[in-house]
Amino acid sequence: MPKISAATVAEHRAAQRRALLDAALEILAETPEQAPSLGDVARRAGLARSSVYNYFDSRDDLLHAVVVDLFPRWNKRVVEAMDEVSDPTERVLMYIDVNLQLVAEGEHAIVGALATFTPQAFSDESMHAMHQDLVLPLLEALRARGVADPELDAELVTALVHKGTELIESGRGLDEVRTSIRRVLTTALS
Repeated sequence: MPKISAATVAEHRAAQRRALLDAALEILAETPEQAPSLGDVARRAGLARSSVYNYFDSRDDLLHAVVVDLFPRWNKRVVEAMDEVSDPTERVLMYIDVNLQLVAEGEHAIVGALATFTPQAFSDESMHAMHQDLVLPLLEALRARGVADPELDAELVTALVHKGTELIESGRGLDEVRTSIRRVLTTALS
């Protein structure tokens, strides 16, 4: 019987699964151009390679779980930052700022790598729903501003975030991109 490192077997399994997800994320952050092997992930998590199969059926299964894990974490960071400000316009700007900060921290590169390694993980309906959840705080802020068509405005703001993402990932500085987007939006929102 393996030794467990938690009060219950369920807590132990949850901790081991979390360790594997974190290890996969760390490896992806270090080498986003290469999908991590199950052996590498197990080693990083301090587990035997065979133990990985107690939690994931395959590398694709592990990578899909990483994708499913990333979206709520990303969304939580955005929502928590937006909750720190009350003015609807500032909430929209905070939405942009935090998304660009996450890009600068490398989170988007991990998502891009995962989309390359396991495109099927991005094609199911649950993934579409998680992506839509990322836009909900923006829609709420735009509705609070009283805009006529919050869905259209959200698409346009999201387009700015995507362009900012491209600029940051091609080498432009976070502050430079953030300042430029804020200038454009502040002018438009006035």
